[in-house]
Amino acid sequence: MRQTFDESTDPSFGPRHVPLIRKAMEAQGLDGFLIPHEDEHQNEYLPEANDRLAWATGFTGSAGAAVILKDRAAVFVDGRYTLQVGEQVDGAVFEIRDLVEGGVPAYLETASPGAVIGYDPRLHSPDALHHLRTAAQRAGASLKPVEPNPLDAAWGADRPAQPQAPIVPHPLEFAGEGSPAKRERVGKAVKDAGADAAVITAPASIAWLFNVRGGDVIRSPLPIGQAILKADGTARLFLDPVKVTGDLPAWLGNQVSLETPDALPAALADLKGRKVLVDPAQSSAWYFDTLAAEGAEAVRGMDPCTLPRACKNAVEIEGTRRAHIRDGVAVTRFLHWIATEGQINPPDEKEAVAKLEGFREATGHLKDLSFDTIGAANGHGALPHYRPTERSNERCAPGSLLLVDSGGQYLDGTTDITRTMAIGAPSAEMKQRYTLVLKGHLHLARIRFPAGTTGSAIDALARAALWNAGLDYDHGTGHGVGVYLGVHEGPQRIAKAPNTIALKPGMILSNEPGYYKPGEYGIRIENLQVVTQPADIPGGERPMLGFETLTFAPIDRACIEVDLLTDEERVQLNGYHAEVLAKIGPLVEGDVRAWLEGACAPV
Repeated sequence: MRQTFDESTDPSFGPRHVPLIRKAMEAQGLDGFLIPHEDEHQNEYLPEANDRLAWATGFTGSAGAAVILKDRAAVFVDGRYTLQVGEQVDGAVFEIRDLVEGGVPAYLETASPGAVIGYDPRLHSPDALHHLRTAAQRAGASLKPVEPNPLDAAWGADRPAQPQAPIVPHPLEFAGEGSPAKRERVGKAVKDAGADAAVITAPASIAWLFNVRGGDVIRSPLPIGQAILKADGTARLFLDPVKVTGDLPAWLGNQVSLETPDALPAALADLKGRKVLVDPAQSSAWYFDTLAAEGAEAVRGMDPCTLPRACKNAVEIEGTRRAHIRDGVAVTRFLHWIATEGQINPPDEKEAVAKLEGFREATGHLKDLSFDTIGAANGHGALPHYRPTERSNERCAPGSLLLVDSGGQYLDGTTDITRTMAIGAPSAEMKQRYTLVLKGHLHLARIRFPAGTTGSAIDALARAALWNAGLDYDHGTGHGVGVYLGVHEGPQRIAKAPNTIALKPGMILSNEPGYYKPGEYGIRIENLQVVTQPADIPGGERPMLGFETLTFAPIDRACIEVDLLTDEERVQLNGYHAEVLAKIGPLVEGDVRAWLEGACAPV
């Protein structure tokens, strides 16, 4: 389970380290230093040893940044973390600013003329650095790459050790395709991109390409490492030897050479005169700088593993179905607990989170959570990515809504589900808004669309009912999900923002519209669904794609204003609940089974 900085730590935790960082900056002749949330692998979730932003500031969210200057400092977060950053960061030391509106570039434009601001090229993408450098230049300041960076120097001996979780084979019964076959087709994609080799740095791509799993990244079974894949499918894989299990070399085969991370710079030098595919969104500026210095030509392009990894094969999809049924049993037991004991003695947020985790662990198959559970009661529900801490923890109030967004990691699949439940009787407004969210969820689940359609083209379907009522939500509608990999996976997504990646069969995405009333309550309904090619539509003139729902657990009927549903929506909801009962019912007994029958009764 996740090991992280204590979220209940007093707000002096981060500021105690600021003088140490400034002293290290001074020793390197720097007037400032940039601290992104991302680590050397551009991870969203970090090993504790790489959570530099948390160590420097006290902020433990999964997105953010900081800038420390000689005489002032700022932390940048988006709207998901408004409450959390206020609890964790000392406002007397750090100015708290918006990560999206202006963000770090706008702050750099206020730097003093002549200021030299350091950055670690291993922690920033080249595109992000371009924007930051341009902003600094507007102020007459400059950015300077530094190694080692002053934060790491200040952290020193107190820094946790890098993770050394064993890297193990991921069997074909779960992967569905051998690594040699994957490397052959990905190598062909590298050649088609006009390159001789590709540098692979994303942990999810390493795990998928070589059919291995690890435990270096919290909430994800990912190994930290790097690889160089040649167009002929052979590869050099750079892993800490401590993490290499005895059966791993034989599993990888003689077309993959295992080497230590220390050998990576020399391996990049071996690519002199070659064209090398590197993903600027996944690989840091260090790779581009190093390749250029060694006389190789970096070819900018998407990580060649990204798209094939997103299009799951039949074995992965079937495994994901099994994982969701198993997970659905745990969630159903939790929903029963909320609907019975939770109505008599309403739980607080941390009690609800612990109860749900207990039901998942009771399956006997849970490897980890897929992310820290979001258990949001009362007004906290209006913060889409809120997570309860000791100081923020609230008890559910009568007449309120409890929003729980959670998921599990299983050998055969990754789950992510959100349910919003009434504690006591919901208000008329709550029921109206809940039903509008449900209408959008149902619309997105049943839509058919032609090949070539992107997620941004169908995002409005989930929002239409809310829009017609003058309402909306500010997050995306759907993110990609891996198979015993990351719960957030690209390149596919469903969101307002334009996306050039077409939805393809085998892609798994979330369907999670919501509504949030600040200070009062939040609503989100989330299932995962996989893109399929269903039977031809009678009378249709071209084949269409659609979605198969993977997630099965009841949707709270007490929150639904049935009169707002169309006949088509009622039939669809009743059909979904009939499937829930058919799939989950035989796996629960007694009071839970009896409750489930009522929860899945037709509306």
